[in-house]
Amino acid sequence: MVRYSIIVPVYNRPDEVNELLESLTKQTFRNFEVVVVEDGSSVPCEEVCNRYTDVLDIQYYKKDNSGPGQTRNYGAERANGEFLLVLDSDCVLPPDYLGAIEEELKNEPADAFGGPDRAHPSFTPVQKAINYSMTSFFTTGGIRGGSAKSKGKRSLDKFYPRSFNMGIKAELYRRLEGFSNMRFGEDIDFSYRICKSGASCRLFPEAWVWHKRRTDMRKFWRQVHNSGIARINLMKRHPGTLKLVHLLPAVFTLGVCFLLLLVVLGIALHFTALQNLGCVLGLIGVAPLVLFSLLVCVDSAIRNKSLWVGILSIRASFTQLMGYGTGFLRAWWLRCVCGRNEELQAYKENFYK
Repeated sequence: MVRYSIIVPVYNRPDEVNELLESLTKQTFRNFEVVVVEDGSSVPCEEVCNRYTDVLDIQYYKKDNSGPGQTRNYGAERANGEFLLVLDSDCVLPPDYLGAIEEELKNEPADAFGGPDRAHPSFTPVQKAINYSMTSFFTTGGIRGGSAKSKGKRSLDKFYPRSFNMGIKAELYRRLEGFSNMRFGEDIDFSYRICKSGASCRLFPEAWVWHKRRTDMRKFWRQVHNSGIARINLMKRHPGTLKLVHLLPAVFTLGVCFLLLLVVLGIALHFTALQNLGCVLGLIGVAPLVLFSLLVCVDSAIRNKSLWVGILSIRASFTQLMGYGTGFLRAWWLRCVCGRNEELQAYKENFYK
């Protein structure tokens, strides 16, 4: 029997699929198949997949566009493995990725699991900066879990795997009917349902992947803004799941707006008789922003061994926190204050951008 079925939804990313498949040819554990599902791409990867038919047990399908969640379900229906491994097409695997999963499952069985991500040395400075902002303690990434530095933690209470690196027993996947029809946040919704079912779910720290995430700040903003909206949608679907850490980006966003207001007020007062008060207000407004920027820059520069990546991480961190924060506040206002019942979304013309 096939041990692992690797499910990969794809939209217009043949080059990235090639990198992922190439990394799969180097796996030390070999009992696996690959199921690639093209989700209505205008730039298909069929030719890329055909190059690997002699070295990988690979299946390739194409379907109309419906988003990554439903595309994963499509692949799962056609998979033969005991475990389904869900990966994003922009991931690259180290040679011992499957071996690390196998070792974890032998030491302590689990019904579902997930692993962290890291930035590959070949990633662009922008990709490294975005990766930093998504895994740093200073941007709540490290608090939420999933940082590659979670090495000593073999088990986390209520760990919720994400769809860029998620594993689950095929029988459990099908019993829970896979991913819902949520456009964004569908992986967290699935993780909540996994945990509510009573299944065991763990973090596998050594089963990490190189994850490219978004390639520019505009796409990154869209991603995190949708994630902020999805958090309110998830709260409505799963009451009681909203935690303090989910509020922090919104608090940060409101705080930045307040500090910038102080700066503007300070500049305005600078040209009046209240010049000294204006200087004080300006300093109060600027100081926390500068301190946060310095902390991010220094920490990222040390982690990435690059001052330029550290500088770019300042923008990435503000984008991550304020993109999520504005999406969260927008959805909270519309759904919790104005009482809209339907699930909200933004930038919906493309699920993958």
